[in-house]
Amino acid sequence: MTRLLCSLALAATLIGAPMTARAPAAYDDSESHPLRLAAYALHPVGFALEWLFTRPLHFVVSNPGLDRVFGHVPHENPFGGYEPYEMDDES
Repeated sequence: MTRLLCSLALAATLIGAPMTARAPAAYDDSESHPLRLAAYALHPVGFALEWLFTRPLHFVVSNPGLDRVFGHVPHENPFGGYEPYEMDDES
């Protein structure tokens, strides 16, 4: 009897409180393109390679003293002579 009451209470809760299913972003047909589907599989591999290989390698070759050995030069500012705009956290 207790099991029946618990099952009914659970069913009433699940039916009485429906939730709408929502996707985190809008879907369009470009997301079903075969190359997009391949990119979904390859992107995590590239992300992992960047964080596990290229970023640590850049850290090593850009250290002062080692930069001359490896020929590393600082990158120029993509904003020219201007500093990028930083938003205030107060707004």
